[in-house]
Amino acid sequence: MNMNKKLLLSASLMFAVSFGFSQTKEELQAQKAEKQAQADKFQGEANALQAQIDALPGWRTGAFGTIGGSLSNFNDWYSQGTPNNVSGNIGITANVFANKIEDKYFWRNSLTANLNWVKLDDKDNGTDDDDDFNPTTDVFNISSLYGRNLSETWAISGLAEYRTTLLDNFNDPGFLDVGVGATWTPLENLIVVIHPLNYNFVFADNDAAFESSAGAKIVADYTRQIGAINFKTNFSTFQSYEDSDLSNFTWTNSFSYTLWKMIGVGFDFALRSNKQEAANYQEVDLADADNKLQSYYTIGLSYKF
Repeated sequence: MNMNKKLLLSASLMFAVSFGFSQTKEELQAQKAEKQAQADKFQGEANALQAQIDALPGWRTGAFGTIGGSLSNFNDWYSQGTPNNVSGNIGITANVFANKIEDKYFWRNSLTANLNWVKLDDKDNGTDDDDDFNPTTDVFNISSLYGRNLSETWAISGLAEYRTTLLDNFNDPGFLDVGVGATWTPLENLIVVIHPLNYNFVFADNDAAFESSAGAKIVADYTRQIGAINFKTNFSTFQSYEDSDLSNFTWTNSFSYTLWKMIGVGFDFALRSNKQEAANYQEVDLADADNKLQSYYTIGLSYKF
């Protein structure tokens, strides 16, 4: 066999092998597409069954949260102002709900907490507070809403909502709203509470800055899970009938995305306006307080309970 024939045979063999592998890859891709279509079909059927289960009367419970943390140790790192230090940060956010949904009534309960600690130990300063983690973010809110259905979207309802801090100055201040009115549920995951008869109890040692009063309570809450995504936004406001300086609002948002098993990433963000809290912090009369918009955010790992 001469050289030209050997080259032709080798080229033909390589082409045949490449063609064979090409066919095998296409066949595998076709099989994968077929299996994926079957999986999507079964997942759709499972989602439909879950929707039917969720629509049944009874309890619905759930929880998700965010955990963030860091720890560092520096020795003779002269480029910074504190070359020898140990520092750390720990943050925890939890969103928990337990709802009982029946044909004639509902009872919705929720708890939100955002806690954060920081520590900075300056090894060269023996007088600094280096033994403990100190709280920085301290948010706690719990609510309970009961309603008797008038129609598919409207109900007569009563609400109790309590807000305070847990780590520092528990119940000083503490805000408790108790009232009655109506609840509107235009969507499955959207709850709008409208209570024109509400009383805002304020618990605090500083009577000069804090005062209880009657007013209107409005709450809008949207909580939903879409696949690996958990999302919750809640807007709660009290509008005092006696003095606008006694009014307040809080808007919180929580988002988590599951990446692997129960672990994912989470983000929390909140805004608040409360002139009584501003006056207490600034140690001035309520009318003289500079009521700046309060805010916080937390980013970190999330864990789906």
